[in-house]
Amino acid sequence: MSIAGTIMNKIFGASKASATPAAASGLTSAAASAPPSVAPAGAAPPTPAAGAAPAAPTASVDVAAILDALNEKHPEKLYWRKSIVDLMKLVGLDSSLTARKDLASELHYTGDTNDSASMNVWLHKQMMTKIAANGGKLPAELTH
Repeated sequence: MSIAGTIMNKIFGASKASATPAAASGLTSAAASAPPSVAPAGAAPPTPAAGAAPAAPTASVDVAAILDALNEKHPEKLYWRKSIVDLMKLVGLDSSLTARKDLASELHYTGDTNDSASMNVWLHKQMMTKIAANGGKLPAELTH
């Protein structure tokens, strides 16, 4: 999995951890207990995407709440709202310069990867944009 995909999976996966499998898939308890090949009488036929994982979460995920909760449990206080290094650490990823250069390559960074300060700012902004585009609810200061 890509680095960006892993970051998003850690965030969006954390939001699903508290949901039951039926709730996470949007099924009611009656529908969840019915055999998949048997539809209730009078039920509409399933849509082609039924059972397929959605491309983006259907409900907005409060990213700040998830990451703040992770930060409370972390041994060091991290500034994920401003730092790509801290965001990567918070979700359990390698935050070394090499890993950040790999992320920059993955996200098609065209600047100088030896200018790590500029690259880090760009990476953080790109990740916040990707998270928001995939159903993540972010504080206003992180979406500009």
